[in-house]
Amino acid sequence: MRGDERVQDGMFSYVSLEQRVPADHPLRAVRKLTDTVLHKLSPEFDALYADSGRPSIAPEYILRALLLQVFYSVRSERLLVEQIDYNLLFRWFVGLGMDDAVWNHAVFSKNRDRLLTSDVAQQFFAEVNKHARRFMSDEHFTVDGTLIQAWASQKSFRSKDGSDDGDGADFHGQKRSNKTHESTTDADARLYKKSYGKESTLSYLGHALVENRNGLIAAAMVTHADGYAERDAALLMLQEKQEGRSRRITVGADKAYDTKDFVIALCGS
Repeated sequence: MRGDERVQDGMFSYVSLEQRVPADHPLRAVRKLTDTVLHKLSPEFDALYADSGRPSIAPEYILRALLLQVFYSVRSERLLVEQIDYNLLFRWFVGLGMDDAVWNHAVFSKNRDRLLTSDVAQQFFAEVNKHARRFMSDEHFTVDGTLIQAWASQKSFRSKDGSDDGDGADFHGQKRSNKTHESTTDADARLYKKSYGKESTLSYLGHALVENRNGLIAAAMVTHADGYAERDAALLMLQEKQEGRSRRITVGADKAYDTKDFVIALCGS
């Protein structure tokens, strides 16, 4: 027998968000670990905010939401906030109730900027890292870098002295460099290409130090994109791992790191 389509929505729901998320959903384990880490960081959050004034978005909400953005490859914070509004799984993970209002995306971005410009993001990663330490090698590592394309268009890359004509869309035949030009929408982005034959894009460089036992990330950082950033970032991450150890660690890397100055710096550290 064919069922009838019900156009009228129910006024009430008697199933909680907790009941709607399956018991074996992968995000349950992530949420449990995240809650433990955020509880430890609560004193750090208190130090970031004034005792009076208009309440901000809770930092716990922001960090959980940013994890979702990474896990599900949500391409912008506008879309992330939209997803949190109508996606019940996202609401549950972030910590919002069924009827709680969701923030304006611009307000979310402003609060996120304030939170991530502090040391909290690195502290969050370090606390998560501690929980995974029993699965990680502390002797053998691999380092690599990746190009992260900035959310800025090529036409935003304008002359610093304002000598450009037009709207920046027609730049063919012009000589442009990071010394003479910068993006008007993302001043930290750099025009860069990671290999020959590829077009240059406004980018950053992401760097990861991976332990070799289970392939877990032991350290990570983001830098400006230039020809030295990969090796400089690798040295910083490796020096941190070597501190306090009498036994030397080993590291593998691709040909981009095979330079005389990098090898000498490694041997001397």
